[in-house]
Amino acid sequence: MKQIEKIDWEKMNNLIPVITQDSSSNEVLMLAYMDKEALSLTIKTNQAHYFSRSKQRIWKKGESSGHLQNVKEIKVDCDNDTILLKVEQIGVACHTGRKSCFFTNLESGEEILDVEVDTNSTYGVIDTLYHIIESRKNDDPKTSYTAKLLKGKQNSMLKKVVEEAGEFSFAVKDNDEEEIIYEAADLMYHCLVAMSSKNINPDRVKQELARRFGISGIDEKNSRTES
Repeated sequence: MKQIEKIDWEKMNNLIPVITQDSSSNEVLMLAYMDKEALSLTIKTNQAHYFSRSKQRIWKKGESSGHLQNVKEIKVDCDNDTILLKVEQIGVACHTGRKSCFFTNLESGEEILDVEVDTNSTYGVIDTLYHIIESRKNDDPKTSYTAKLLKGKQNSMLKKVVEEAGEFSFAVKDNDEEEIIYEAADLMYHCLVAMSSKNINPDRVKQELARRFGISGIDEKNSRTES
């Protein structure tokens, strides 16, 4: 029996944790999850594939950034419930541009200074902004506007969404191109903050938009009304 079949996927709620390690230095790069399909794709392609709990889909590591992981070895632990992935990391592993996701001291909160940062990261601006918003959740509301929104009253946060939507609408009405762009950026930021408060990754919005391709707007709206 293949080792993949020995994993009790039902016990693991169909997701198995994966520790990803640099095959040359043995540095731990990240921790992620795989479902059975992601593990099968990883074995088949020798490219790391994971299941994103926030995106709710399988993703190939480096699919947007180009920072691929070439798989050199796959091991399973003694309980058949954790995977160790040894990889050749192309570029960096962390969305922050750092080589490893583990760069913050738990006790002091300080970031390790000798971590190399890739300033040429090619993550999309929306994804990058969302990750920055996520990282602000534990910041001091006195010094971080994002933390203030996330830790304040929900009504205050949502009022900003409504306010920015109104300002965007009036900019469109006034046919002011610069204001349209400026207010659209403000609206997107506040929408992302609200989504972050509910742990909804913007990739899921992209998936919903992709689902609607080929469906007329009227048909799509009617399907929601009928349900």
